[in-house]
Amino acid sequence: MFGILSKMCTLIKKSGPQTIRQLSTVNFDIQQNRPQTPRPIGFSRARYGGRNAVTMLPGGGIGPELMSYVKRVFFETGMPVDFETVRIDPKSDNNDDLDYAIMSIRRNGVCIKGNIETESQSQAIISRNVAIRNELDLFVNAVHVQSYNNVPSHHKNVNIIVVRQNTEGEYAMLEHESVPGVVESLKVITRDNSTRLARYAFELAKKNGRSKVTAIHKANIMKLSDGLFLETCINMSSNYPDIDFDHMIIDNCCMQLVSDPHQFDVMVMPNLYGSIVSNVICGLVGGAGMMSGKNYGDHYAVFEPGTRNTGSSIAGTNTANPVAMLNASADMLEHLGHQVHCNNLRTAICKTLNEDMLHTADLNGTAKSSDVVQNIIKHIKTITGTI
Repeated sequence: MFGILSKMCTLIKKSGPQTIRQLSTVNFDIQQNRPQTPRPIGFSRARYGGRNAVTMLPGGGIGPELMSYVKRVFFETGMPVDFETVRIDPKSDNNDDLDYAIMSIRRNGVCIKGNIETESQSQAIISRNVAIRNELDLFVNAVHVQSYNNVPSHHKNVNIIVVRQNTEGEYAMLEHESVPGVVESLKVITRDNSTRLARYAFELAKKNGRSKVTAIHKANIMKLSDGLFLETCINMSSNYPDIDFDHMIIDNCCMQLVSDPHQFDVMVMPNLYGSIVSNVICGLVGGAGMMSGKNYGDHYAVFEPGTRNTGSSIAGTNTANPVAMLNASADMLEHLGHQVHCNNLRTAICKTLNEDMLHTADLNGTAKSSDVVQNIIKHIKTITGTI
């Protein structure tokens, strides 16, 4: 034992306090060459006395105040969740905060997060948001975009699910400057990740009674990378004869979304296109403050606003729309099996927006963030008979 400890101490001394682990390269190798084993059915999550422990990453901008609203709603309405808050310093030149956050998510299995800023200019410090998704192999991001009846929007009765690849594509973070002034960035598309993403999209459509899946791509130009993605989706569609399948080029897709979003049902696409499409659709139904996003892997789940905006310009003004983060917390409750609490929260949100017409500035309203939150709490207490 003493010999082992001695060797460990020697290694620590050699590495020095400034050693920074290259997360991007390590994560990519793990993801591609040594994929994690799927979670066994019935695997227990962290639960103590009937309550769930959930990692909370406030992030930057409006994140901390939105998380305070989530805590307030959960505390005042007695929802069975305890939050372990982990703050990540955006200016840090090491990955200690990030490593602790990832360890916490692995321990609890579930996380709710705001958008995390990465201000360090060091090449060793990559995007914290991308690192979390890659480290935990959260290969799919799903955003359910559904319009509210009395919320000002460009289109009504929109109901689309966007399924986005979450860990590769242009976000593989494999870049280099081959010669001065010439930067090459590698786009990575793999058959394995495309297959499990396509399977997830079709299974999601089947489970939710959806009739069509549309693959979004640019295979007419990127014939090998997007061509592989499209081929994989076409092959997967043959296993689901009851679900219609078609495909569309990304630039035409954006035009079609703006002009006629009702033609889409479930959409599946690589990483970068998913970022674009999610923001376009959310903009059609009320903006960044409305929809939630779900990140899933075989082991862990992370919930966040659907458009991943930081909102730094309105931080601390009590004007940020809390609905997206509260919708994310409702998704989290559903994932944890607390369906009654999830339904109560979603009902309270709908009543606040559609019946009480309590809208923040981004929806052309005059309500403060705290007004919306208090009204949602009031509705939940009315539903549960605790008011």
